[in-house]
Amino acid sequence: MKISVVIPCYRSRDTIRPLVEDLHVELPKIAEAFEVILVVDGSPDDTYAIARELELTYPGTLHAVLLRRNFGQHNALLAGVARARYPVTVTMDDDRQHRPDQLAALLAPLEDSFTDLVYGVATEEEHGFVRSFASRSVKAGLALAGVPNARDVSAFRAFRTDLRDGFIDVVDPFVSLDVLLSWTTTSIRAVPVVMDERAAGRSGYTLGALIRHALNMITGYGTLPLRLVTWLGWAASFFGVVLLVVVIVQRLTGSIEVAGFTSLVSLVALFSGVIMLSLGILGEYVGRLHFRSMQRPMFVVKVDGTEGSRPSPGADITEAARVRMSADEVARAIERHYRA
Repeated sequence: MKISVVIPCYRSRDTIRPLVEDLHVELPKIAEAFEVILVVDGSPDDTYAIARELELTYPGTLHAVLLRRNFGQHNALLAGVARARYPVTVTMDDDRQHRPDQLAALLAPLEDSFTDLVYGVATEEEHGFVRSFASRSVKAGLALAGVPNARDVSAFRAFRTDLRDGFIDVVDPFVSLDVLLSWTTTSIRAVPVVMDERAAGRSGYTLGALIRHALNMITGYGTLPLRLVTWLGWAASFFGVVLLVVVIVQRLTGSIEVAGFTSLVSLVALFSGVIMLSLGILGEYVGRLHFRSMQRPMFVVKVDGTEGSRPSPGADITEAARVRMSADEVARAIERHYRA
């Protein structure tokens, strides 16, 4: 098997070195050829300087890519996936929760030619209650967005690289790799793997960020909210017709002599709420259409250590810019800035 490992990096100066070292111990055991692509997602520290040092330490098997700013984990993943050279791509986190010695278990189902995508599911929950609840919320959002086996979705995944042909031209700043993969295959497996606690630092995925991500999945890739508005409109209309009939009957029988102020205010409040809720959800969709119409890039590469990479939706630097500032110069500049 030939494997490309893609790792998005953000504030990971203390973890990527031991992670890369472990990968270079484990990957030769299971791969005929391999490469490790470190995508530094605009990290505000000297992570890229260390990544560049590792690139020089492991020439030919490690490539460091620096994005011009922080675009988000899934955008960084796609920057790496677009540059993968081998038939199988593995994605894993930079915090050492995903163990390199579990790669054999993760990749085993791909020996079956029917399987296209494999998720590594932790044998034991590695997060606290709040973080786990938020993670389940994201998976619920993926399920509502139409992702099969959403409960098994994990950042520790392996898939056949040619699946990217189904989404390589997607340009979406709210992208989700799992949603894109669901567009290309339903031949999905999940395998139990051992995961560790986060080795250093804190996750950038706070409770609020994960909930926003779940909402992005629901509104960005599904129509459930619009369907809810439709059903809410039907229910409100039915309630209004029933109420109208009741009021007319009561008026005809003499039960109502003076229109009640309380009833009027209640009805205004009820239907005003329904209208505002509907406008809010519709506005969310209009806002996303607006952002997508601006054709904002998913990522913009500043320095690219890969060779012969496929065309990607991100805007790479020009050849002239590549000559003006080399990868070593960028790494030294970052190191000087953050260690001064």
